[in-house]
Amino acid sequence: MDLLVVGGSGLLGREIVTQAGPGAAATYHSSPPDAPDRHRLDLRDRHRLDIRDRAAVAELVDRLQPRLIINAAYRQHDWAITADGAMHVAAAAARTGARLVHVSSDAIFSGNATTYDERSTPDPTTPYGAAKAAAELAIRGLLPDAVIARTSLIIGEGEVAHVRNVRQRVLFTDDIRLPIHVADLAAALLELGRGQHTGIHHVAGADAISRYELARLICRRDGLDETTLHPGLRAETGPPGPLDLRLDCAWTQERLSVRLRGAREFLARPDPAVAPPVPDAASVPRPSHPR
Repeated sequence: MDLLVVGGSGLLGREIVTQAGPGAAATYHSSPPDAPDRHRLDLRDRHRLDIRDRAAVAELVDRLQPRLIINAAYRQHDWAITADGAMHVAAAAARTGARLVHVSSDAIFSGNATTYDERSTPDPTTPYGAAKAAAELAIRGLLPDAVIARTSLIIGEGEVAHVRNVRQRVLFTDDIRLPIHVADLAAALLELGRGQHTGIHHVAGADAISRYELARLICRRDGLDETTLHPGLRAETGPPGPLDLRLDCAWTQERLSVRLRGAREFLARPDPAVAPPVPDAASVPRPSHPR
């Protein structure tokens, strides 16, 4: 098997499966994953799995023998899934010789330094950040050649729907992140996994923007009334956690062919007067496969 996506029913997991195409399998905890429109998983490629169960993780990986595992599973308030589960996946990958790409988070940093590159030391201030940092530590010990891909706020249709639903609530102007489009992140993770990359990589968008500006961009693109948005300060109302936190992705971007776009670009309203180019069939890139 080419690829196993752990956490394949989530926003990111579904996109990875979609882009990977045939040869991919995915796990789910409660809802079976699907990748509509472009690629749908066969029933035999969908596997129910609780990654808190180390024996179950080991059995599945032993049975499927994937060449590449991408772990996109997490739950913010569940240490056993975010930390212990990640360790179980890494242990199974190490035993079978699979390559591993683990999706980590900018939450491992406090935000005190504002900008962090791949050499920065984790200093989490939240339980979720601590769980992600613990997962990284376990993975580096079990599988030194694994890829640990730290990312930021992931934007897809789910996040757009979320903004539509919370327009009457406060959106923070001092909560700064580097949002990344889910399609860009999935493509980058596949490229990191299918190449010879190892170690820590920062994979986030090019624009540092606030939650409030993000909502305004979505409203403008979708023709919504942005005057219904209510700005506020997270520093005054909480919840606790980093405020202005930016991942320096320059080193990783130099090594990727995937371009990590900024939110101001991927949320821009398309110009109806400009028709999208029609690619020549011979120029369409073909998917590569892990060695």
